[in-house]
Amino acid sequence: MKIDTLGVEAFVAIAEQGSFGKAARRLHITQTALTRRLQNFEALLGVTLVERTTRSVALSAIGREFLPEARRLITELAAALLEIQERGRAQRGEVSIACVPTVGVRYLPRIIEEYTSRHPHNRIKILDHASSAVADAVLRREAEFGIHIGGHHHPELTSVPLLSDRFVLICRSDHPLAKRRSLAWQELRPHPLVFVGAVSGNRPLLDAALARRHLELDSQYEVQHSSTAVGLVAAGVAAAIVPGLALEEGAHPSLRVVALTDPVVARSLVLVRRKTAQLSPAAQALYDLVRARS
Repeated sequence: MKIDTLGVEAFVAIAEQGSFGKAARRLHITQTALTRRLQNFEALLGVTLVERTTRSVALSAIGREFLPEARRLITELAAALLEIQERGRAQRGEVSIACVPTVGVRYLPRIIEEYTSRHPHNRIKILDHASSAVADAVLRREAEFGIHIGGHHHPELTSVPLLSDRFVLICRSDHPLAKRRSLAWQELRPHPLVFVGAVSGNRPLLDAALARRHLELDSQYEVQHSSTAVGLVAAGVAAAIVPGLALEEGAHPSLRVVALTDPVVARSLVLVRRKTAQLSPAAQALYDLVRARS
C-alpha cells in the first residue's frame, strides 16, 4: 500500500486547526492544495476522515479514532528524519571496512585510533579477508570500502594507491641470519622457509619475482596467513618471508627483521570502493582519514 505522508500531515493539521484555511497556512500551502491532499488520502483509504460543510469542519468517527495514530506517525517520522540529519552532520553511524589481515596488524590500528577519538560513538566492523575476498565484500556491499593488494581490479571498483609494503625475512634472534641487516634472495637458498600459500594475494607477487631471477627457495612450510607464519617463526620452526606490515612492532621481541634485496619485492596496497557508491557520512569520514594518512 502506498504511504501518503502528505495526506497524514494534511489530516492532522485540519484536525488540530479546525479549519482548512488555518491548516493550509500552517503547512504553507494553498487551501486548494490542502483540500486535494485530503481528498487523495481519503480516496486511498476508502473512508471519510473529515466531514465538512460550508460552515463547519468536524472529524468523522473513523477520523477521531485515527487522529492519535496519525499524530504518532507524524511525530515518529519527524524524529527519524531528525536523527538521520544529525547523523549526517555529526558523521555518526556504523562503518564496515574490508582489508587484508596484515593491514589490520600495523597500518589500520593507528588510523582507527585517530578516527575513534574524533567519532567516539561510531561502531566499526572490520572484515579481514584475503585480497580477492576484500573486493568481493565491497562489491556485495558487505563493506563500504576496502584495502587490498593492487593489481587488476573489477570494473565496478575504483582504487586509490595507499602505500608500498616490502617483503622481508623474519627470523628468531638465534637464527643464523638474525644478525644480518639485509641480504639477497639467493642467500636464502640453504635455509628452510615459511611461505604463504596460493590463497594469499601475496603469493603471485613472490612467485613472479623469483621466477624472473630463476630462484627456487626451500618453502618447507606453507601457511595461508602471515600471522600464522609469524607464530611459527616465534616458535623457532623456521624463518619466514612476509610483508613488512605483518609483524606488529614490539609484539615479538625475540624476532628480527632482515631487509631483502636483489631484487626488492614489494606489494602495493590500494583503497577500493564501488564507482557508484555513495558512502555513509561515517564511512566517508574514515575513508578520507585513510587517504590523508597514506
